Amino acid sequence: MKLGSAEARKRAAAILQVLAGGLTPAEAAGALGVSAPRYYVLEKRALEGLVSGCEARPKGRTRGPEAKLAEARSEQERLGRELARSQALVRAAQRAAGFTAPKPKKNARDRRGHKKRKPTVRAMVASKMLQSGAPEEPEAASAGD
Repeated sequence: MKLGSAEARKRAAAILQVLAGGLTPAEAAGALGVSAPRYYVLEKRALEGLVSGCEARPKGRTRGPEAKLAEARSEQERLGRELARSQALVRAAQRAAGFTAPKPKKNARDRRGHKKRKPTVRAMVASKMLQSGAPEEPEAASAGD
């Protein structure tokens, strides 16, 4: 059974010797050819790996990301069907009660009779400029011309 590279096994042996009291951290750092602060970093990583390796694993077979994605898609389809069914029931109940759906206004006008202008979101304008690759022109410069 091979447990990693030769360098990794050498580091693990030095760390275990320090933890067992056979070496001092400075001696282990010298044997590994690293500084004392770097040794402590390696020791911390080794202990974190030891603790994570001792964590309990879930019993049985674990589901992979593909299975989770397939389940999410089937749930989305089920919810879509449920939504369509609910909307059909609402429309049927409205027709039975004599309600009619409001008709959208084609030409929305303000109090003075002028056609309402749809506001332009600055982020959408900037997005279109970035997508087209056109260089940015400051609004102040074009307003002054």
